[in-house]
Amino acid sequence: MARSRRKFSPQFKAEAVQFVIETGRPVAEVARELEINEGTLGNWVNQWKAENPEPEKALSPLERARVAEMEDEIRKLRMENEFLKKAAAFFAKTQP
Repeated sequence: MARSRRKFSPQFKAEAVQFVIETGRPVAEVARELEINEGTLGNWVNQWKAENPEPEKALSPLERARVAEMEDEIRKLRMENEFLKKAAAFFAKTQP
């Protein structure tokens, strides 16, 4: 016997997604409360997120300065690492 598929109105879908998004509760928990399959609700939430991406927050001047500082530090550490690799290779060749 085949089970018939339940049909959900667009309003029900929108309210269910809004409930997940606004409360921040897990999809599985909300799906149990609404008595629907968690995969179905998860698909609705993923579709909504794909259609409504969150705008990226701009970095504050302090964060921008910190990122620039970290990038400089990474560049310096990479150069030091390369130097140490070359020095290790040189000393490995000179050792009998």
